[in-house]
Amino acid sequence: MRVYPSICKAVFMACVLVLGLARPAVAEMAEVELMLDRLADPGTKDWEKLERQIVREWSKSGSAAMDMLLKRGREAIRDGRHDIALEHLTALTDHAPDFAEGWYTRASALFHMEMYGPAISDIGRALSLNSRHFGAMMGMATILQHLDMVDEALEVLEMVRAVHPHYPGLEHGMEALESLLDGQRL
Repeated sequence: MRVYPSICKAVFMACVLVLGLARPAVAEMAEVELMLDRLADPGTKDWEKLERQIVREWSKSGSAAMDMLLKRGREAIRDGRHDIALEHLTALTDHAPDFAEGWYTRASALFHMEMYGPAISDIGRALSLNSRHFGAMMGMATILQHLDMVDEALEVLEMVRAVHPHYPGLEHGMEALESLLDGQRL
C-alpha cells in the first residue's frame, strides 16, 4: 500500500510542473492579444516593432525540433528551394498540427509552387488556429487575386485592415483591386 502515496506524489508533481509550464504560454498568448489590439489601432506609432514581436511570438511552437523545421522551411523558401521547404513544413504540420505558423509557412511554399488549392487549404487551417494572422490573410488575398477573384480578395484585405491597418502595401493593394473592379463595372 505504500505505492499509492508515491504514485499520488508523482502525479501531483507532474500536474504542478505542467501547470507551471502552462502559465507562461497563457501569459504570452495574452500578451500577443494585447499587442494585436494595439496594432489594430490606426494611431499606433510603433507598429513595426509590434509586428516583429507578434511574428516572433507566433513563430514559437513550444518545441525546439518544430522550431528548427520552421526555420529550415523558411530558409528553403527564401533560397527558392520550394520542394525542400515543403518537405520540412509538411513534417512540421504533421507533428505540430495546432501550430498556425507551420500551416501558414507551408501555404507560402505551396503558393510559390503554384499549388493554389492546397495553399488555400493550409491558409484556412492557419486562420482556424489564429484568426488574426494578418500574414495568412494577406496570403489568401494574394492567391484570390491570382485567381481573378477580385471581390473576394478585396474582402480579405478589408479584414487585414481591421487587424493590421499599417500592413505595408495594404492601401495600395486595395486601391489597385478597387480600380480593377471599377474597370470591370464599365
